[in-house]
Amino acid sequence: MSRAGFEYVLDKQVRVAAKTCPSATGRSVSPHQLRHSCAILMLQATGDIRKVALWLGHADVRTTETYLRVDPSEKLEAVRSVLPPALRSGRFKAPDALIAALCDLL
Repeated sequence: MSRAGFEYVLDKQVRVAAKTCPSATGRSVSPHQLRHSCAILMLQATGDIRKVALWLGHADVRTTETYLRVDPSEKLEAVRSVLPPALRSGRFKAPDALIAALCDLL
């Protein structure tokens, strides 16, 4: 199906939906808007920005981070889900061996 064909079918379905859903009357719905809506719903359902990035086909998860601007609580939850458990709470205290190795580099 071509992009134009998809737009035609989508427009037709929006007109059908407008008959039972008055808020859809006169609205223009594009494939791009549909993609964004699906991405937001997927983020809300899974809470995993990586799954949304994979579904959207983004090469870099940073591209998908725009969807996290919708709700700050979702952003915090998504960040928590990708952090290793050891880094989730408390302060980082470097072991003496790491500090010594870093000092040797200087």
